[in-house]
Amino acid sequence: MNNISFEDLNLAPEILRALTESGYTVPTPIQAQAIPLVLEGCDLMAGAQTGTGKTAAFALPMLQKLLPLATPSPSPARHPVRALILVPTRELAIQVEASVQAYAKHSHLRSLVVFGGVDIKTQTPHLRTGVEILVATPGRLLDHIEQKTVQLNQVQMLVLDEADRMLDMGFMPDLKRILALLPKQRQTLMFSATFSNEIKRLSEDFLVSPRLIEVARSNATSENITQKVYLVGHAEKHDLLAQLLRGSDAKQTLVFTKTKLTASRLARQLHREGFAADAIHGDKSQLERIQALDAFKQGKTAVLIATDVAARGLDIDHLPMVINYEIPSAPEDYVHRIGRTGRAGASGMAVSLVAPEEEKYLLEIEKLIKTTIQREAPLPTRSPAPAARAPRAESRPEHHVHIRAQHTPVSKTPVHDAWFNKPYEPSASTRVVTPPRDLPSKPKSQLPALFMRRKANPSDAED
Repeated sequence: MNNISFEDLNLAPEILRALTESGYTVPTPIQAQAIPLVLEGCDLMAGAQTGTGKTAAFALPMLQKLLPLATPSPSPARHPVRALILVPTRELAIQVEASVQAYAKHSHLRSLVVFGGVDIKTQTPHLRTGVEILVATPGRLLDHIEQKTVQLNQVQMLVLDEADRMLDMGFMPDLKRILALLPKQRQTLMFSATFSNEIKRLSEDFLVSPRLIEVARSNATSENITQKVYLVGHAEKHDLLAQLLRGSDAKQTLVFTKTKLTASRLARQLHREGFAADAIHGDKSQLERIQALDAFKQGKTAVLIATDVAARGLDIDHLPMVINYEIPSAPEDYVHRIGRTGRAGASGMAVSLVAPEEEKYLLEIEKLIKTTIQREAPLPTRSPAPAARAPRAESRPEHHVHIRAQHTPVSKTPVHDAWFNKPYEPSASTRVVTPPRDLPSKPKSQLPALFMRRKANPSDAED
């Protein structure tokens, strides 16, 4: 399989032309093994490391099988949905459909992507014009099904991309509703970087006598990625992250957090410290997420803080570094996170900042990938910080001492005044005290009078 080319896979000339224009000439191992099986009509479970070309492994044979049905007719009825690709995230949906569109640009096959986070009315007109290939997230697809803007009764091929997440229990209810609307006679393909034993058992409900392909050890990480771990307290993570970003030659760094709140807070802090940083997470609108991704891909943003919404499907050319500010509790997510770097044969760096309470997750990750990740001592990155603050800390006591030295004579001057040293004189004190006794005599005589007048007036009493 090492010397195989796309021409050897019996792909149509228009597909080969699109591949050449995209710069692809030699298939990756997963493509070389999957494309012939898909063309044969087999159901397939394919596992490969992320970044190895899984999208083309199912998109190319899909287009090849649908080409005889392509037509230039403008009639929507001539363009029913014949292939459905389900993906877990909006970002992955956009990326997959862009690849399908690029490979099909010299054919009359139409494709469309639908996902949540945008007004469904903007997608409906495109659906009604007719498309052969539909890429969708499950929730938005069900919205269109309920509004009767899409029909799935002519689907011949179903693809579950990132199948481990698609078959997660959170997706199962939606997925079962969609599968019930598809023809039973169809070809089903499952592609993912990770396949647990539970996922394999669940797949038995959806696939018929599937062929299994694993071009690399299941759940393995790419050999092109250098992995490091810093054991550091949670309170020190931000300082270490800032030092890693300043000391790195990487022009782009993708930083992962576990929560949306942490992602937003971290992006704001880094921005205040002079980094060109932005955040992407589920609480942002789809337009904001697209704009943040575009700015990151174009180099306008150097640091992108993301939750696991970006762990799957982001394809950024030559992304040099991924940092896990917080490691995931699900070890499979670690594989997908660091798979954003070291793609298409390029080298990459994956750094994880692990607090003591997170070490249990680190052990689960190492068990999954069957690798002990190199530990790095955080002292070299943390030592400059106390040294820089030390002079400022020492200068503060000197400053306060100086202020007290100025005020001390002022406070002691009255103590040494000769008047305070005079002996006690009773006659003088009597004369001093007597006038104050005479002064309040008038107010004392007036107060009862005023009080008596108020008591004598009934209307005043009621007030």
